[in-house]
Amino acid sequence: MDNNDILIRLRYALDIKNKDMIEIFKLGGMEFTKEEVLLILTKSKDDYYDDFDHYDDEVDNDENIKCDNAMLESFLNGFIVFKRGKQDPQPGQPERPALTGERANNMLLKKLKIALSLTSDDMLDILESAGVTVTKGELGALLRKVGHKNYKECGDRYARNFLKGLAIKYRK
Repeated sequence: MDNNDILIRLRYALDIKNKDMIEIFKLGGMEFTKEEVLLILTKSKDDYYDDFDHYDDEVDNDENIKCDNAMLESFLNGFIVFKRGKQDPQPGQPERPALTGERANNMLLKKLKIALSLTSDDMLDILESAGVTVTKGELGALLRKVGHKNYKECGDRYARNFLKGLAIKYRK
């Protein structure tokens, strides 16, 4: 699952409007126009034709903007500010959090937990609603800092099902 797909699924799950997407990116420190946001939220032709050996070469590959980890992390930082409000930095603390360069799926879980004020039990319930059973220990390992002895990389399956569970919870 690539970062564009994560943004598309997150936008759907939480029913985020285009103008709010622009605002969230701005809060995260990135400026985009409405057209650029729409290009970020467009699936690439590779996603449609992964299972085929051939496809129409006339389709332009420049029709979407590739979302890298820095762009996704900026969006998620902006989403935290959007949902919880701007926090005044402590003395000696930078105005914006530094980009961690962490794996996208782990970062997604951590930052959505903060933005939506979710407890671990809430996250387990969201995953359960999507048909995935995870223990508290496994969830804790996914939320650990890189380098911690119990850190575990979050696979696409967990991230995809977490976003699916969010859609079930927030789009009723």
